[in-house]
Amino acid sequence: MNHRPSPHPPRTLEVAVAAHLTVFILGVSWAFGGNADWVRTPISLWGSLGILLTIAAVASRLRRGTYPSALSWAWPIGVLNILVAASCLTPGCRHLVYGGETFMMPMRIDWWIPSAAQAGLALRALWLFDTIYFSCLNLTLVVTSKRTIRFVLAAAVGNALALSIFGTVQKLAGATGIYFGSIKSPQDYFFASFVYDNHWGAFIVLMMGACIGLIFRYAHGRNGEGFFRGPALVGIVAASLIGLSVPLSGSRACTFLLGILVCVALVRGTSTFSRALRLSGVNPAGSLLGVFAVAMAAAVGTWIIAGDVIAARASKTRLQVAEILAQGGLGSRSVVYHDTWRMARERILFGWGMGSFPSVFALYNSQVSKVDRLPIVYHDAHSDWLQSVAEIGLAGTALIGASVLLPVLSVRRSRATPVPFFLLSGCIFVAAYAWIEFPFGNVAVVLAWWLCFIGAVQYMRLTGPPSDASRAA
Repeated sequence: MNHRPSPHPPRTLEVAVAAHLTVFILGVSWAFGGNADWVRTPISLWGSLGILLTIAAVASRLRRGTYPSALSWAWPIGVLNILVAASCLTPGCRHLVYGGETFMMPMRIDWWIPSAAQAGLALRALWLFDTIYFSCLNLTLVVTSKRTIRFVLAAAVGNALALSIFGTVQKLAGATGIYFGSIKSPQDYFFASFVYDNHWGAFIVLMMGACIGLIFRYAHGRNGEGFFRGPALVGIVAASLIGLSVPLSGSRACTFLLGILVCVALVRGTSTFSRALRLSGVNPAGSLLGVFAVAMAAAVGTWIIAGDVIAARASKTRLQVAEILAQGGLGSRSVVYHDTWRMARERILFGWGMGSFPSVFALYNSQVSKVDRLPIVYHDAHSDWLQSVAEIGLAGTALIGASVLLPVLSVRRSRATPVPFFLLSGCIFVAAYAWIEFPFGNVAVVLAWWLCFIGAVQYMRLTGPPSDASRAA
C-alpha cells in the first residue's frame, strides 16, 4: 500500500533530521555559500551532527529488528572513504624549502597505489563531503512522511527567496562588496552572500526546481478547494522573485538553464493550472489567458529590473563568441582543460588526492599573465567532472557516480510526481553544467544538490507504486 503522510506528529528523530537539514542549508547559504576558508570548519562540525543522526537512525532500526535498505546506497561512499584514507598513507609530493619559499615536487608513485599530495587537505575535504552526504541520506533513513520533505524544501525555498530579495536590494544599491560592502568579494559578479555569480545561479536552479515542484503540488489548493485558496499563488510570486535574481546576478549560463526549466514548467503546467483555475471559477479561456499574463508579467518585470545587466552580459557574450571564432577554440578555457587533463593522466586511477587541485595544478599550469609574465592562478578547473578525475581519479569519480546511480535504480518504476520531477530536473541541469563550470566548487550548491536529489528519491519511494512503497518502510 502507498505510504500516506501520517496524521500523527513525526517522530523525534524525524523532526531532528528535518531541523538539522533546514539549519544546515540556511547557515551555509548565508555564510558566503561556504566559500570562505574560515567557515568550513564550523560547517563541517554542524554537518557532523548529521552523521550522528545517521548512526542513531541505523541503531534505532536495528533495535526494532529491521535494516534500512537505503543504507546500501552508501557503500560507494564507504569505499571512497577507504580510498581517501589509504591515499593519506602515501605522500604524493615532497615539499622542499629553499630561500624561505616552499616548493612542491611530485614523487614517483606506482599507478596502483593511491596517494595524496596533501593529506590534511584530503581529510578535511572528505570530512565536509561526508557530513553533507549523510545529512541528506537521513531523509531516506528516517523520514516516512512526504509532508516532512515538503517542509524542508519549503524552508529551503523560503531561504532562497530571502537571499534573492537581499541580493537584489544589495545589487540595486550599488554595493561594492558582500553584505552591502562590508566584505570585499574576490569576484566582481558576486550576488547576495555568494562570492561568484555562477555559484548563485546553480544554487537558484536547484531551488527553483523545488519551488516549481511545490507550486504544482498545491496548484489545486491544500485540499482541492481551488487555485486561489491555496499557497500556489504565493509560490508563483516567490518563483518570480527568485528567478529574477539569476539574470540580475550576471550568470549567463544559469539564466539559460533557468529559462529551460521555466519553459518545461509552462508546458507541463498549462493543463494543471487550467484545471486549478476552473476550480476557482475561472473559465478555460480565462485560465490560458491568466497563465500567459503571469509569464509575460514575469518577463517584463525581469527586463525592467535586470535589463541593463542582461544587455551588458549579452554584449560580453557576443565579444567572447567572436574571439572564439577568430581563435578557432575556447582560448584560455581550453588551455585549462588541457592542463587539467595532463595532471589527471599522471595519476588517472586514484588521482592526486581529494582537495589537491589548487596546489598541484600549479605544476601543470601553462598560462602566464601577458602583463607581468607571472603564472595565472587557478583554484578550480572550470569543469567539476574533469577536476574530480584529477583529484580522486577514475576510481573515485566512478564511486560518486555509483552513489547517484543506486538510488535512481531503486525508484526506476516509481511515479515521478511534480515534486520529484522538478527536483531531479534541477539536479540534472546542474550536473550537466558541471562539465563546463565548477558549480560544485560551492558548498551550498553541493548541499542543495544532495538535498534535492535524495529528497526526490525518497519522495518517489513514499509515493509508489505499491510494491515499491511497501518496501520503503
